[in-house]
Amino acid sequence: MTSAERARLPLSLDVIKAAAEQHGVCTRPVMREVVDLDTGEVRIVAVRCNSTQASKCPACADRNRRSRMAQCREGWHLDHEPVAEREKPTADQVALVTYRSDLTAEYRKAEVEGAVDQVDDLREAISEADSDLRREGVRGNLPAVERPARTAPVRSTRRRQDAPNLPRRKVDKRTVGREFAGKYRPSTFITLTLDTYGKVRSDGTPVDPSSYDYRRAARDAVHFASLLDRWWQNLRRVVGFDAQYFGTVEPQRRITPHAHFAVRGSIPHQVVRDVTAATYLQVWWPDHDEIKYSGTRMPVWDMRAKGFVDPDTNVPLTLWADAVANLDAPAHVAEFGRQVHSKGILGGTEEAGRHVGYLTKYLVKSIAEVVEVDASARVSDHADRLAAELAVTPCSDRCAVWLIYGVQPKGANSRMTPGRCRSKAHRRETLGLPGRRVLVSRRWSGKTLAEHKSDRAAFVKEALAAAGIAKEETDRTRLVWSPVRAGDPHVPGRAELLMQMIAQRLKWRAEYEQAQATLAALPRPAPDLSATPAIAA
Repeated sequence: MTSAERARLPLSLDVIKAAAEQHGVCTRPVMREVVDLDTGEVRIVAVRCNSTQASKCPACADRNRRSRMAQCREGWHLDHEPVAEREKPTADQVALVTYRSDLTAEYRKAEVEGAVDQVDDLREAISEADSDLRREGVRGNLPAVERPARTAPVRSTRRRQDAPNLPRRKVDKRTVGREFAGKYRPSTFITLTLDTYGKVRSDGTPVDPSSYDYRRAARDAVHFASLLDRWWQNLRRVVGFDAQYFGTVEPQRRITPHAHFAVRGSIPHQVVRDVTAATYLQVWWPDHDEIKYSGTRMPVWDMRAKGFVDPDTNVPLTLWADAVANLDAPAHVAEFGRQVHSKGILGGTEEAGRHVGYLTKYLVKSIAEVVEVDASARVSDHADRLAAELAVTPCSDRCAVWLIYGVQPKGANSRMTPGRCRSKAHRRETLGLPGRRVLVSRRWSGKTLAEHKSDRAAFVKEALAAAGIAKEETDRTRLVWSPVRAGDPHVPGRAELLMQMIAQRLKWRAEYEQAQATLAALPRPAPDLSATPAIAA
């Protein structure tokens, strides 16, 4: 065999990784050291990487996608409330709140009198009281004892004159939709899309890139999540109940975000269209249309001023509070486009299952991977121009991009690089969608994603136990987990580790198939076909 022929042969690690992918084993396990406090035993354990992208780990990405499918399916067509009412406060909780109120009053008094030592002691006591309330099961934010130095500017809540008005109803606590004809309880599938920025071709690229509004497209993408929140607020006020949703955010062909939602309950199509037309988001930020600093001329950090200053005049940049204090108009207004899709779907039908699969179809791919599938040079150029605009679009009030517009963001420090923000909003692989790809309301199924995964594991354990295959339960409270130290000689190599995980996976699958075969062979009770119940003698 020649050297060229040997070079074409697959490496052993590649073959092992292919076998791992075939059997659903994580190909990028994370090593952890586990110490048993009772026996003193030390083990090296492989933990799944739990990646959501198939390009990194197909097994973990598919496992997460299936968990999301189960979460979507369980909450979509519920006919009962998934979350019980909140428990009433206990006597201990009320006593702790009373004690905390007294401490706060003493803290305010000590502040006025200038008793510094007493203020520090009271602040520590208030922190301990807050921790006690958390341990007692109290949720929510408690009032901060330290008042802000400057209050935020007050904005008018009056609706814009160019936006249509919406009816407003009192929102009931119920989350379950109406039932029709005594047996039908349909739910809704909704797709929301942003406005147009210019005429595009069939592949999503602009017909005239010079007139395509990349600036507005970038800003809409950055504020898309906040616009969706505003849409849900408006919808709930119109329909009059706490509508629940499971949604995913995906890019269109024109690389503009749009959202698909599975909504519990039937919502009329006209209501969806009216709410979409009336929803807008005003971004009260400083003007950021003109870049003031670029290239080698960038603001510099001044230790004496404790902020960024102009490189030529050493004049401090405008503080964020001053920049937003007297704004006459919002810097940007985000709105949805006219393209709105809504559809009623019955639970338990083939159509419902198909839409669950459609909702979770692209969750195993990053935004860039969805866009760049068979991308042409024209599509790549369109994505590059949008990414270039996103690089100079501030993503938050703490974004370092504000410095190139002459504004000092909140929390500015010497570690900031003007014009370079580490947020995902500016990265090429996200294309302006830095937030969560899956949006789930709090009362969707009454369970978290971790609880849905636990349910799947419990189902397998119950099936094994019913077939007589008992699994030993491990007391995890006696185990201490820690990262593996670099250079630990006891850590097995990646190839050996993957082969061990493949063998373990095959063993588990064989046990589960054996349990299924055992349960299928068990005799089933004969159905009672009598028209009248049997009368005991």
